[in-house]
Amino acid sequence: MNNIFGLTKEALADALKEYDIPRFRADQIVRWMYQRGAASFDAMDNLSKALRTQLAEHFSIERPKVISRLHSADGATIKLLYEFTDGQTAETVLMRHSYGNSVCVSTQAGCRMGCAFCASTLHGLQRNLTAGEIAAQVIGMADFLRQEGARVDTIVVMGSGEPLENYDNVTAALRLLHEDYCIGLGYRGVTLSTSGIVPGIERLAEEGIPISLSISLHAPTDALRSEIMPVNRMYPLADVLRAARAYAERTKRRVTYEYILIRDLNDSVREAEQLAKLLRGQLASVNLIPINPVAERNLFRPDKAAIRRFQKTLEDRRIAVTLRREMGTDIQAACGQLRNRLMEAGL
Repeated sequence: MNNIFGLTKEALADALKEYDIPRFRADQIVRWMYQRGAASFDAMDNLSKALRTQLAEHFSIERPKVISRLHSADGATIKLLYEFTDGQTAETVLMRHSYGNSVCVSTQAGCRMGCAFCASTLHGLQRNLTAGEIAAQVIGMADFLRQEGARVDTIVVMGSGEPLENYDNVTAALRLLHEDYCIGLGYRGVTLSTSGIVPGIERLAEEGIPISLSISLHAPTDALRSEIMPVNRMYPLADVLRAARAYAERTKRRVTYEYILIRDLNDSVREAEQLAKLLRGQLASVNLIPINPVAERNLFRPDKAAIRRFQKTLEDRRIAVTLRREMGTDIQAACGQLRNRLMEAGL
């Protein structure tokens, strides 16, 4: 039986043709799935009973199920753990900002990048998520928000996994979410974060979807970056920065460099000065992120004075810099933390 959740309207119309079902039915079905939360054909009451029976004989609507849900004390953050049909899991986070609702989505079950500060990689990579599984995370949050009269305003592709190692499924999911029969998400409301997969950055620049790019930098020298991010041994800083500059020039979109601040590792004034020198003259900004504590890694966040010193050093050198607002720490909202906790408990 063919799962149709995640198909575009055109792909669904082609699948229906095999059973002599008119193409216009595809528009009705996708709107039921993506805009009205239908999980079965029985719910589609503007289709005849005979057609619903025919559809159920040949197709299925497989949406991931929520197996864990956590709400932050301030109500601003909700974290879901989704389980897919094969038992693999991935996390999704809803963040309520003053400027709108943002959803952080995962692109892989686990991750193979091996970054020292990240919980997602602790159990390695299990598999890539499909386009439908990626889109389902956003559509599920859109269903939830619709009950409040709200919507998904932006998404950040910053959850578990390296999105540019699952390029085709990620871009297919973004194109689906953009469609007016889905949630109509504008591309300029999408930010994709990568650890620096240079061929993927170059390919994305030519894709023709004007999304924002965020680079996980986290160190101003190759020696330090290779220590905490093994991917740097394959794609060193000079290559990553060259690809990022080309992306900014091609898309006219500012690139953001994420920099996780880790006590006594990359948080000194010296590293801030090196970072400023590295980025001087780029259409770019730096997003400072005090590390979310991950017990398994034994890495800790700097104190407020050290964070402010680092930020001021960049500002004094005319580098655009923001300090990420902390959200969801009380519910382990950082990538992979909830998934790891349940895996280690044997759940």
